Amino acid sequence: MTHHDGEDSPEPMASVRLRRAARGPEGAVRVLALHGLAGSVSSWAPYERLALDEVELWDGELPWGSAGDPGWSLRDDPADHVERALDAVPGGVDLLIVHSFTAGPALEALVRRAHSGGPRAVVVIAPFHRRRTDDFSWDDATYYLGGFHRILEEGLRIGGGERLPAEVRAAMALRVRDRVGPYGWQQFFGAYLRSPFLDVASLRLPVLVVAGSEDFAAPPDDARALAAALPDGRFRLFDDCGHFAMAEQPQRFADAVHELLRETFPAAPATPSPSDVHPYVPELT
Repeated sequence: MTHHDGEDSPEPMASVRLRRAARGPEGAVRVLALHGLAGSVSSWAPYERLALDEVELWDGELPWGSAGDPGWSLRDDPADHVERALDAVPGGVDLLIVHSFTAGPALEALVRRAHSGGPRAVVVIAPFHRRRTDDFSWDDATYYLGGFHRILEEGLRIGGGERLPAEVRAAMALRVRDRVGPYGWQQFFGAYLRSPFLDVASLRLPVLVVAGSEDFAAPPDDARALAAALPDGRFRLFDDCGHFAMAEQPQRFADAVHELLRETFPAAPATPSPSDVHPYVPELT
């Protein structure tokens, strides 16, 4: 399902799709899930199978996805695309789920509309987020520039690439990297560098931040710091998990989402609360 801002509008359109209708008799909770850089809507297949009957699940095809237009990085503000995706869901989004790179633009978009309505709750998976400008160094730029393909290769592996020889998977990751291009990488790292300037204190809604203990791309301390800075942030660390919690540990992820749904939307049933809740650490702010 695609919604346009207008036939003559020069602005890019947002494409969203109803992935699964709610199965309950009434009281559907509209959930929109947005993939990360070079990701795809297939990222949400594991959660789709585990979602509560009351969940009406939507996903969005963003221009920085694996099948998107590489030209987006030359002209577009990623936060605009997130806003358009939010506005494209009929009836509005109750819960927004975002992964990896998209977390930064999504938070920027939510800050913009902090006082004008939006989702009632958010789940952020593996965010790239730091609280102070001096948390960054030249070593960070070197790490992410030289190792960008490793993140892409990990995504291919989690998405089913274990069936492929390692050398084939590595070659595919390099092709994806080249398709993203230097300007796409600059959009990624630029959003990361802007994260200390985000007014996350203005986000007066529950935000669940999920991290994997073995994530070599987005350090778990980034997620912990973000949760600490949010007025209603909560942090969950999944042990033995990397950058793709929703695919690597789908049941654990679904349980965490449903616990948030039970709290935010009392009419929705939920599974028992998982035991891996970690309090956020205030001193990281």
